[in-house]
Amino acid sequence: MKKYIAEFIGTSWLVLGGCGSAVLAAAFPELGIGFVGVALAFGLTVISMAYAIGHISGCHLNPAVSIGLWAGGRFDGKDLPGYIIAQVLGGILGAGLLYLIASGQAGFEVGGFAANGYGEHSPGGYSMTAALVCEVVLTFFFLFVILGSTYSKAPRGLAGLAIGLCLTLIHLISIPVTNTSVNPARSTSQALFAGGWAIEQLWLFWVAPIVGALIAGFVYNMLSPEIED
Repeated sequence: MKKYIAEFIGTSWLVLGGCGSAVLAAAFPELGIGFVGVALAFGLTVISMAYAIGHISGCHLNPAVSIGLWAGGRFDGKDLPGYIIAQVLGGILGAGLLYLIASGQAGFEVGGFAANGYGEHSPGGYSMTAALVCEVVLTFFFLFVILGSTYSKAPRGLAGLAIGLCLTLIHLISIPVTNTSVNPARSTSQALFAGGWAIEQLWLFWVAPIVGALIAGFVYNMLSPEIED
């Protein structure tokens, strides 16, 4: 149960910190942090939680990560349902807290609420196909870095930093395309508050990250399977 609670708390921090930076600070007049700031915020949430709860739950914070680690032979499948439920609920808590904070501003409107989208709801107007390819490919590389940096022979203590910086880079690439998901729990939490189109397009932000994660897990396990001592 402790690991599920850790995933719940960690994912709420990911959503509050990452999506919060997009909703509250990205476009703040004259002082907004922009795309670079949002990308850093997502990376920093992962780095900070990696060292806070990594020893408890592994700090997945993402259903696609849990599934990819399972595909790579690093995670027990019996724990998948509990992890995914905890991550989605934690994301919803983070989005709910963000809503409470954001709605305290006079004239607040939910709008996109940092939800992920394609077509007319893509920040840069990218098509569904472009969004699908982007999310599959970037989730593949995200899991590839996770599997490599957490390998038993990798330098110890640096995995959190490598993973967080990888997520930052992913956001720098793909915020204009989809607002960056690579995480179904993050996408679900924001879509529930944005409603409408965000719910209708949510399927892509479950399917694409999971496909990318599965491919990465199987490929990395083939290249460098984890061997128990």
